[in-house]
Amino acid sequence: MSRTIADVESLWEAVDRHTAAIGSKLVGWRHHLHAHPELPNRERDTAAFVTRHLCSLGLNEVRTGVGGYGVVGVLEGGLPSDRVVALRADIDALPVKEDSGVDFASTVVDDDYPDGPFPVAHACGHDCHTAMLMGAAEVLSDLRSELPGTILFVFQPAEEGPPMGEDGGARAMVASPALLDPAPTMVFGLHVVPLPTGVVGYHVGNLLAASCAVRITVHGQQVHGSMPWLGVDPMPPAAEIVSACGQIYRQVPATSPVAVSIGHVEDTGRFNIIGDSVVLWGTVRCLDAADMDTVRDRLRRAAQHIALAHGCTAEVEYLQSVPPVRNTPAWTSATLPTLRRVVGEEMVKRTESTLGCDDVSELVGAFGGLFVLLGCQDTEYVGGALHAIPGQRGAATNHNPAFYADDSVLATGTRLHANVAIDHVTGRIDPALVGQPGPPAF
Repeated sequence: MSRTIADVESLWEAVDRHTAAIGSKLVGWRHHLHAHPELPNRERDTAAFVTRHLCSLGLNEVRTGVGGYGVVGVLEGGLPSDRVVALRADIDALPVKEDSGVDFASTVVDDDYPDGPFPVAHACGHDCHTAMLMGAAEVLSDLRSELPGTILFVFQPAEEGPPMGEDGGARAMVASPALLDPAPTMVFGLHVVPLPTGVVGYHVGNLLAASCAVRITVHGQQVHGSMPWLGVDPMPPAAEIVSACGQIYRQVPATSPVAVSIGHVEDTGRFNIIGDSVVLWGTVRCLDAADMDTVRDRLRRAAQHIALAHGCTAEVEYLQSVPPVRNTPAWTSATLPTLRRVVGEEMVKRTESTLGCDDVSELVGAFGGLFVLLGCQDTEYVGGALHAIPGQRGAATNHNPAFYADDSVLATGTRLHANVAIDHVTGRIDPALVGQPGPPAF
């Protein structure tokens, strides 16, 4: 069944009306989620909250327990099409003590999480992503009779990485039959960041880096702190390994952005006991995945040789590898007109790559699509550079205890999800049509 441009324009207008009508719901959902965060692979109540909402919409199917606590809502349009768009939101929080100052701030502490207890907060904005996609599901479900194709609402757990030794995240969802019936023909997702509120940032190529966790265990010999010469102290080589991480970048070409960071140290000693081991936990980031093997090799060599120089040994393990988020030129070109229509030409900015990571790369890599950034803070561009607006709340990066997001961005994210879905299932977003004169035929 063909659709005219006027037909699609009526859907766009309906999205705006419906989104405006649920504005207070979006804020309420986000505040509830923010006040009740859950850590990766433990998002039981969050998944239940999402599931209740999706079930209330009368979707064709709501699939739960997908790759852990993942939820997939299935909305079949009333018009025929083999196009399937998957809209993705991540639902997990971080082990961070919140210092945002909002009146709905989290006070949650998870006493049972591995290696905990941990304070828990949505210090990365996943509460916003979840509320936006809940909103898009409500808006699009009201338009189902006018939509072709199928829309999958994908609520993904454990984006920040499950506890070591557990499966989870996007890779587990991609491996599940629940995400393959029907298989997406496009994936779309977004992430709130400290860009100016409402600005959509895009990048052609690798937007976010390849990543993996690293665990370095330095083994020595336990001894009393007053007699270090009678044992083998693993602490000095561990300290040197931490310092050496900052020099790994000098062992790859200067054109290759890489970062090796140690974020957590564990030991088995006491103030008067030299323990028998020290464990370093960190992350390796490479914008180009081709550099990952080189960086891993250099880090392993440095750790083992430094340990050996001190009479110790070192084991180096690489865990939870995540590929880079790559936006192809074709998918970017196909989707940009939609983004510009939704937020305005001047609010869509080309941004630089970063060494952040997001396992949405598993979904985009498997099925094709686009991942973008959405500004949510009191910042502005001055002479092309990003600055905090004087006298406002300032800029606080993701994972910072002070991270915040302006509630006004929730409606923008909902409209972006809904419009991208409509434009894909109606044939307007299709990389095969990039470069052809005029709008695509429906």
